[in-house]
Amino acid sequence: MKKTLSALLLLGAVYGPVQAQETNAGGGTIRVTVGNIRNTQGLVGIALFDTKQGFPDKPDKAIEGRSVPAGDHCVVVFANVPYGTYAVSVLHDENGNGRMDKNFIGIPREGFGTSNNPKIRRGPPSFTESSFTLEESDLAMKIDINYF
Repeated sequence: MKKTLSALLLLGAVYGPVQAQETNAGGGTIRVTVGNIRNTQGLVGIALFDTKQGFPDKPDKAIEGRSVPAGDHCVVVFANVPYGTYAVSVLHDENGNGRMDKNFIGIPREGFGTSNNPKIRRGPPSFTESSFTLEESDLAMKIDINYF
């Protein structure tokens, strides 16, 4: 659990686009609303993945990443996303230090989540559990942050 959750939460290092997204007439918009945020401290980092490679903990493999100030809820829009299968990973970096803070046994002190809001078990959710298909021009989703 310690290794898996720490890997998931390295997402906090992603604050901005990881890779330029090309404009594609055959694409759409993904609107991500993040809820269940326990306070307004720090930042919420959101990364969009198009492959299981690197999901959810390797931000350099994400096709795009953003961060926004934490609030009651946060909204990020990914535009011009080619139609296909994706997954989203989220981190509430409460102290803004760019990493997931953990207690002495490795349990996260900051919140995280993924698309489809799968149940957190022994490790981070898989790409398959978190994946969705963008088939229309606009897709909206809500991801709830999990805290231990």
